[in-house]
Amino acid sequence: MTTLSVDLVGAKVLLPQVGLVSGRVSLAGGLISAEPTGQEVNLTGYLVLPGIIDLHGDGFERHLAPRRGAMKQMEEGVIATEAELAANGITTAVLAQFLSWEGGLRSPEYAAQVFAAIRKVAPVAVTDLIPQLRFETHMLDDYDDLPARIAQWGVPYVVFNDHLPHDRLAQGRRPPRLTGQALKAGRNPEAHLKMLMALHARTDEVAGALDRLCSTLRAQGVRMGSHDDRSGDERGDWRARGVRIAEFPETEVAAQAARTGGDAVVLGAPNVVRGGSHKGNASAIDLISMGLCDALASDYHYPSPRRAALMLARSGVVDMATAWGLVSHGPAQVLGLDDRGTLEVGKRADLVVLDAKTHRVAATLSGGRVSYMNGLVASRFFDRSGKE
Repeated sequence: MTTLSVDLVGAKVLLPQVGLVSGRVSLAGGLISAEPTGQEVNLTGYLVLPGIIDLHGDGFERHLAPRRGAMKQMEEGVIATEAELAANGITTAVLAQFLSWEGGLRSPEYAAQVFAAIRKVAPVAVTDLIPQLRFETHMLDDYDDLPARIAQWGVPYVVFNDHLPHDRLAQGRRPPRLTGQALKAGRNPEAHLKMLMALHARTDEVAGALDRLCSTLRAQGVRMGSHDDRSGDERGDWRARGVRIAEFPETEVAAQAARTGGDAVVLGAPNVVRGGSHKGNASAIDLISMGLCDALASDYHYPSPRRAALMLARSGVVDMATAWGLVSHGPAQVLGLDDRGTLEVGKRADLVVLDAKTHRVAATLSGGRVSYMNGLVASRFFDRSGKE
């Protein structure tokens, strides 16, 4: 697939530890080049920023299964997902697929189909697509087979969740939304409740099983994170297992414990855009202002990383370089992707072009290849860059 060999001139360019400055960005061979190519594209009126790296997002679900039962063409759904990612300036995306007792779209069978579709589309996609497994910790019967499944699916990143309504189950009460949840999974509501009670009853077995599972996954080289940490002790338990990423900690205490222990903290960009958590958890803006955030993720809404970074900079919570670093350099560091995240010579030509006035995405390039471009900026590229 053709990569652009061009010199982007006239725009404001975001450089690490510097901020937005006038400058030239040259692209050649899929990388950022020190030497000009001689093919200038005038981007006056635009901003050139590092491409967004989305550490965790499940917004792809609506493309893969737009309606219940409409799940026959998974690959088409992944392609549609890439189009949405690119239109929102995302050049690397972690696609988070559940494996949960909820069944249905979160069943082992469905997860296998999703990972197969990602694996088939990824080589021809422009956006770098990375699969992630979100695993429910109380699915004890799945532990023995899970490492082999993860290897077979080609999943490099696993996050652990516990979404059982333990308080209600401990009281012997029916959890809210049980009937709808059961029907989505194709289960009788009473059978679903019985299953939840059985899972809850085995809570004492979970910690030991997780110790063994995480040891195996760590030996396989799998990156691991925990979801919704609530306390410092909980984060400490995960760290002891080699789980060094804290996704969406619910409290300041948990986020501070992660920072003190040298763990990465990932917060939700929608939390920033909304001005707070929709569940009443810690405010991402507050945690960012305290320096307790390494990266922002889309969670469920792909436009949010761009919007969150711009809001943080505009409101003065942090400067522009720091704000945009939360959706570019920061996520790259969390994922161990040293080849991207900043506009530096020798790095991948992953970048997003924004209209300087509206801050809408005008173009997205991943590895020097165009994944998205609107008409106004396209005329500048193709009228000025010749054979491309």
